[in-house]
Amino acid sequence: MFNSQAPSPDDLPSSAQLLRSTVFAALAAAAILVSVVLPSEYGIDPTGAGSALGLTEMGEIKTQLAEEAERDRQASGDNATSPAIDAAPQQGSSLMERIIRELGISSAYAQEVRQDEISVTLQPGEGAEVKLAMLKGAKANFSWTANGSKVNFDAHGDGGGENISYEKGRGAAEDSGVLEAAFDGNHGWFWRNRTTEPVTVTLKTDGAYSEIKRMM
Repeated sequence: MFNSQAPSPDDLPSSAQLLRSTVFAALAAAAILVSVVLPSEYGIDPTGAGSALGLTEMGEIKTQLAEEAERDRQASGDNATSPAIDAAPQQGSSLMERIIRELGISSAYAQEVRQDEISVTLQPGEGAEVKLAMLKGAKANFSWTANGSKVNFDAHGDGGGENISYEKGRGAAEDSGVLEAAFDGNHGWFWRNRTTEPVTVTLKTDGAYSEIKRMM
């Protein structure tokens, strides 16, 4: 969100485009998982593509070597308690974790694509903060207006020990653009009313985020 002018609506992704991107990314990840990762890593070949590409044999060798290493470890006495039942859960857990990682290659698109509108009324001197819960790389179109008045604002993000300031302004009547999350966390706006009259700020958002919330 480093632009000072609102982008053209034609340049912004629509909700339908974001949804299509999510579907395409999920299908591509699933295809890679089934045809490449499972055969080459675990010797599991549900489609037969792994055998045709010579990947299934590679996966079977890896699995066999892992089992032999586990048996050697158990025989050496490193795991005296319940040695016979440890290997299988580890293999299953590893497989599940790998599946999650592979299907999560487009995590920024995996968030819910949604639209929201929220209004906050600020008394003289009062401030308020509204943020979106976003994953790194996720984008949200936004526009806010002070409805004929002016406010000071600070667009920023925080999460996981990280902080970032996107843009600040004084005496602004409105702003719009695209907010792109620099990291996983909460990203949004803080407004303060420095006028002598109440001010209502109305925010509209549209994009990939899981939650919109008033922080204060």
